Amino acid sequence: MSDIHIDIRFATARDAPLLAELGARTFARTFGPDNTEEDMSAYLASAFGPHIQGAEIADPDSVFLIAQAEDAAAGYARLRFGESRPTVAGTRPVEVARFYADGPWIGRGIGAALMIACLDLAANRACDVAWLDVWERSPRAIAFYQKWGFAVVGSQQFRLGSDVQNDFLMARAIAR
Repeated sequence: MSDIHIDIRFATARDAPLLAELGARTFARTFGPDNTEEDMSAYLASAFGPHIQGAEIADPDSVFLIAQAEDAAAGYARLRFGESRPTVAGTRPVEVARFYADGPWIGRGIGAALMIACLDLAANRACDVAWLDVWERSPRAIAFYQKWGFAVVGSQQFRLGSDVQNDFLMARAIAR
């Protein structure tokens, strides 16, 4: 990992196009090889448009954090407070609804800086458990989350275009 300065900041409405671009690029890199171009186009348009990101930024139960490195947006995370799946035990949960490091920045500390910021923010808001879902065919992501204390607590299945995806639900307690 190289020495780079990483700043974490809260997203604003002006960041919606940037978040849409980062999210779509990272999502396409992850899921693109296993889905048709038509499937990916339809999904990306429904999940990562600037208008959708703008609405998510405005959601009072969520927070977006952006990682800046060398004057570029290198990744982001979206935390959604108060929602969980039945297999996630906690009274004050936070979902790490999105967690992305942009391709050129992977392995340079962006993920670690974002995770620290996410867990600190959750602890400051008195959350007792953090959870997320991780694509089962992403061993690198699973290993990253396990490194941060997340363990598999369940699974879920969903359709992405013509492909059925399986996700692991992972959770960890938050130290206060």
